[in-house]
Amino acid sequence: MVKKDENYEAEIINLGSEGQGIGKLDGLTVFVEGGLIGDILNIKITRAKKKYCIGRINKIVKASPNRINPACKVFSKCGGCNLQNLHYREQLIYKRNKVYDDLTRIGKLDVDVFDTIGMEKPLHYRNKAQFPVQSDINNNLKIGFYRKRSHDVVDINDCIIQNKLNKDILEIIRKFIKDNKIEIYDENTSKGTLRHIVTRFGHNTNEVMVCLVINADTLPHKEKLVKSLTEKIKNIKSIVLNVNKKDSSVVYGEKIITIYGNDFITDTINECKFKISPLSFYQVNSSQTKVLYDKVIEFADFKGDETVIDAFCGIGTISLCVSKYVKKVYGIEMIKDAIKNANDNKKINNIDNVEFILGTSEDVALNLFNKKIAPDIFIVDPPRKGCEETLLQTILKMLPEKIIYVSCDPATLARDLKILCDGGNYEVKKVQPVDCFCQTYHVETICLLSRKPL
Repeated sequence: MVKKDENYEAEIINLGSEGQGIGKLDGLTVFVEGGLIGDILNIKITRAKKKYCIGRINKIVKASPNRINPACKVFSKCGGCNLQNLHYREQLIYKRNKVYDDLTRIGKLDVDVFDTIGMEKPLHYRNKAQFPVQSDINNNLKIGFYRKRSHDVVDINDCIIQNKLNKDILEIIRKFIKDNKIEIYDENTSKGTLRHIVTRFGHNTNEVMVCLVINADTLPHKEKLVKSLTEKIKNIKSIVLNVNKKDSSVVYGEKIITIYGNDFITDTINECKFKISPLSFYQVNSSQTKVLYDKVIEFADFKGDETVIDAFCGIGTISLCVSKYVKKVYGIEMIKDAIKNANDNKKINNIDNVEFILGTSEDVALNLFNKKIAPDIFIVDPPRKGCEETLLQTILKMLPEKIIYVSCDPATLARDLKILCDGGNYEVKKVQPVDCFCQTYHVETICLLSRKPL
């Protein structure tokens, strides 16, 4: 019997869906945070169940040949880059295997999966950061990221996957908070002003946005913060306040107050220009987003006369990038502000063959079907939870020649592909993982499904 609080030696033989090491103890599966394939570890059991147990590393008896020293000083505390101790080459192999395992095990699909497309320099790639702000019991200011599986903030000065400018921005805001005695929001009492600091960057334009999420109608001494940021941060184009008075863990409220510049910044992908507002969804890895969209265009193999539906279109990035290759694009999005951004982006780029429609993808797609609009290609890029089955059933009724599924979660991707392929009309032709989330267990995947001859 494996017992809680006892120490054991275990060899790690696999990695789990969230990058945790997996070993065996007397035939029982043990999950070890930070364990890597090939490690032999002395571990302490922190939880023992009938079918599995969880261990914590006491000592690395023998290190995996692929183990490296993480560059980040708070790697073991922060809940972000859980694979930073694994050689990047092996991270890409892990992500390819993760996609393959989910598609074959959950989706029951017989597929080949291409090698993961990685980055030459997989650091400082994120164009967006969300920093929660806290005061500890000694009233010390903490700005950083949440500790693993908690709401306790790990204080940081820098983050190696975020834009390098964040270090300077946080230093300015720390000084502003201390000099002006800005009250920090307390989740336990729901009192205090400052909750989060959010930064956004235009990868190709170098434009900078700073957003402060506050539990108030305004930020005291905000003019001093504007002065400090604009004097020291090059290309800062937008400083905004987001008012969130809700007693919840949701980061953003609905109200935006612009205190400097515009309420947006811009960036470009494949010659298309995009306005990015504080609440806009925009892929966090801009250079890999180009790789991702280029693969969408390659897989679609457009001929020029196609009608395309782009579900979950957000601010219109995919819709507008593919518009020059096709006759007509219908972009569907349920968030009103995103549709507004999408229409602004259409106007900025002088594109007239794209129509953006507000509503849920399942409802709008069904309405288009009832109007006899038959897409040649149906693109879906859903959130992590995947597609509603009603949307998948509508796609099956429409019978497009090709379906392109862009996914950030291989498990829900596998579930949805199984539904699309079970009827016998579609088969998976290509599966391409792209590493948009380097140093983490997350992976983006593009799948091409082709309709079988009717």
